[in-house]
Amino acid sequence: KQFKDDWLTRAIELSDKYQPQLYYFDTWAERPPLSPYLRAFAAHYYNRAASWGKQVAINYKNHMLAPRAGVPDVERGQLGDIQPYFWQSDTSVGMKSWGHVQDETYKPAELLIGDLCDIVSKNGTFLLNIGPRADGTIPPDQVAILEAFGRFLRVNGEAIYGTRPWKVFGEGPTVVPEGHFTDAKRVPYTDDDFRFTTRGQHTLYVIGLGQPAGEILIRSLGSSLRLLPREIQSVELLGGGAVKWTRRADGLAVQLAGDPHPALRVRF
Repeated sequence: KQFKDDWLTRAIELSDKYQPQLYYFDTWAERPPLSPYLRAFAAHYYNRAASWGKQVAINYKNHMLAPRAGVPDVERGQLGDIQPYFWQSDTSVGMKSWGHVQDETYKPAELLIGDLCDIVSKNGTFLLNIGPRADGTIPPDQVAILEAFGRFLRVNGEAIYGTRPWKVFGEGPTVVPEGHFTDAKRVPYTDDDFRFTTRGQHTLYVIGLGQPAGEILIRSLGSSLRLLPREIQSVELLGGGAVKWTRRADGLAVQLAGDPHPALRVRF
């Protein structure tokens, strides 16, 4: 009991002294002996945040809190479909560790960027970890991954930031395994994998998870499926302008040049 009382006192002290906008509780906090203390802290934190006039959140795992009482987190994994609640996936650029280790195996940047798009399309957010050296410098392999994200978001951030899920998260043959610690079971995305996000009432984004070239067919936007009952007014490649397109019964056919992770803005 002394440990649990001390834990709650420290958590409240941090909250009241620094007014953080995010708490992240790792596993074990859902164990029954600590659950009442975690709920007591959540009530204190949320009530205090209201008096601060701040939007705050608690990241939690498994069943630490009731649904919608915080932002559930999936460690080194993702979810299979659009969720009714906002959620988070956290992973690392390395397969072995959350910190800096020798001979680390790094995930390909193109896979991680695809994961970002997959997660956002399912009403989630992506927390990406890097492992600096002891002196604070970031190893070149990790820098290269971060720079790849920067290049992607400079062109296609409009399809990510401030968007909402669509009626379906996407299409394509690649099945993303669901749940914690599934990143080791992953297979690469293909040129036929796409994810959807929306902005407002008349804009849909289609993000390629591979490097599609030539005529691609986005089957979810076919006129026969009625997922998008309105007429399409325009199709543009973010960072590239107008593209050739035709809407058919079996899908939206678009001509692409073969750039990695292309994002289309579809207005209707």
